Amino acid sequence: MQPVEYAALAARGQASEEHSADIRARVLAARERQYARQGADVCNAAIPPPQLAEHCPLSADASRMFAAAFQRLGLTARAHDRVLRVARTIADLADSSVIEAEHLAEALQYRSLDRAAGS
Repeated sequence: MQPVEYAALAARGQASEEHSADIRARVLAARERQYARQGADVCNAAIPPPQLAEHCPLSADASRMFAAAFQRLGLTARAHDRVLRVARTIADLADSSVIEAEHLAEALQYRSLDRAAGS
């Protein structure tokens, strides 16, 4: 992962907050993208493992990052699939047809936070 630049950290206090109506619209649009891609009533959490590669394409950078994270974190096949589904959702919220490295990094971060909270 790339180090965070100071300007990005300093600017976040100046950024305007996203309103709930905007968040709701983004979530509804992401849900519609899921249904259009996978069929009615099949959200990202329900993508069957054999269809993950079709519905969760990774950019080249994301693919390299995931391979390294898989080895470094000792992920199981189940954990791999769960991270991929979360990254797909993050990409949908960003209106991206491909899972980029930043989407994958966020999904991996959520996994590490979830595991830390469970210990």
